[in-house]
Amino acid sequence: MKKVLMAMSGGVDSSVAAAELLKQGFEVTGVTLKLHDGEISDEMTRTCCSLADVTDARSVCDKLGIRHYVFNFKQRFADTVIQRFIDQYRCGGTPNPCIDCNRFIKFDELLKRAQLLGHDYVATGHYCIREYDKASNRYLLKKAVDRNKDQTYVLYSLTQQQLEHILFPLGGLLKEQVREIAAEMGFINSNKPDSQDICFVTNGKYADFIEEHTGQKAQKGDFVDTKGRKIGEHKGYIRYTIGQRKGLGVAFGKPMFVVDIIPETNTVVLGEEADLYSSRLIAEDVNFIPFDKLTSPLKVTAKVRYSQREEAATIHPMEDGKVLAEFERPLRAITPGQAVVFYDGEYVVGGGTIEKNIKMG
Repeated sequence: MKKVLMAMSGGVDSSVAAAELLKQGFEVTGVTLKLHDGEISDEMTRTCCSLADVTDARSVCDKLGIRHYVFNFKQRFADTVIQRFIDQYRCGGTPNPCIDCNRFIKFDELLKRAQLLGHDYVATGHYCIREYDKASNRYLLKKAVDRNKDQTYVLYSLTQQQLEHILFPLGGLLKEQVREIAAEMGFINSNKPDSQDICFVTNGKYADFIEEHTGQKAQKGDFVDTKGRKIGEHKGYIRYTIGQRKGLGVAFGKPMFVVDIIPETNTVVLGEEADLYSSRLIAEDVNFIPFDKLTSPLKVTAKVRYSQREEAATIHPMEDGKVLAEFERPLRAITPGQAVVFYDGEYVVGGGTIEKNIKMG
């Protein structure tokens, strides 16, 4: 009997995923990850790793008759996910820590721990499908049946070595089916809301978190227009993101948006709506799933935000391993630090971190 270490967040998805694995004949052990200090997580009820979630996960494991453990990954989480979060904001970007958590914690650190303990697989409650392609002898990542819940965008960084040892039991289910199964099984969390917030940041105050974590106060600087003329003062560039309109603290008589952030000069560039559009971007830290390396231009669809629709694009290899993506139509607010993910129909081609957008003209 194959052994699976099931990552259980305390939510309904991972709970039903554990139940599905048992139905399929796996030997399942539940594990909840301790990723940061409890005094932070206790204040938040819509994250994925509060102390209440540990209780819910243990309750489900008890009902399923499986063992449940808590693994302490706080140091690794701080060194990778939190540090990259801080570094990205300091570089003028807007990070996606959930992608980094998947990359460095769930499918790296946890997978290594699972194998050390004699498990064959790690499983999660993500909505996606892992598929083996005999022709190429590779594992592929496919969109979930429930397209509204599909989470392939946050999983583009998975390697072949990781995919070989990962299971996604919910890929063929709709969200309403998952809740129905949870209710039928009497799970305590059958109606629990999905997690929404970044688990280590209270009330969405990212800049406050960075200041508290580093002990360094964000310095005020200049708002400038697209011609470089000073038009106001900002409260620290880490408090802004590309496309932001609200909370600028300055009245201009017309709508103005953050169109660029320049950490080197502590400058935030403001412009009009039209200044937000770009048709090209450069992605770094790129990973591909159906093949190891991009060697020639490839037509794909791509999206630069989790909830955005896919757009037609062509991706080109660059000498330094980066990728140039050219979109058929300009996109609004392409944001450094976010992920760009490439698709071929239902399958993930790959993705990377947006290094910079290239403005029109």
